[in-house]
Amino acid sequence: MVDLEIREIGDGDADAVASLWERCGLTRPWNDPRADIVFAHASDNAAILGGWIGTALTASVMVGHDGHRGTVYYVSVDPEQQGAGLGRALMDAAESWLRERGVWKLNLMVRASNQSVIDFYRSLGYETEERVNMSKWLDPSRRPDRKD
Repeated sequence: MVDLEIREIGDGDADAVASLWERCGLTRPWNDPRADIVFAHASDNAAILGGWIGTALTASVMVGHDGHRGTVYYVSVDPEQQGAGLGRALMDAAESWLRERGVWKLNLMVRASNQSVIDFYRSLGYETEERVNMSKWLDPSRRPDRKD
């Protein structure tokens, strides 16, 4: 595996993080990635961990918690670097970040159609739990036309 330095992003990293998420196909028209970055960066219960190879941001993950359960979002590895173990290193860092804060469980959501990502998480020891995922749009003006 290449030498990946993982640390929390700084104020000047938002554009690089958003660009990485876009290259990885993680953004959606109804979610402004820069607004998500600002929102996470302002919270004591969330962080965006970036993975650098030299001076290049190559990987990132948004991690947060509600006091006892953690969640990850925007797990991303530059498409040219995928398959080199960077995603595993990034998830290890996110799990450590949560453990350091006393969080005892990590939940994550994956689109059912994204089998390669499901397989990736299974290889890291994640299991499918029988749950019904429900949501309610608190700001209906942000609701996309399609459910996703």
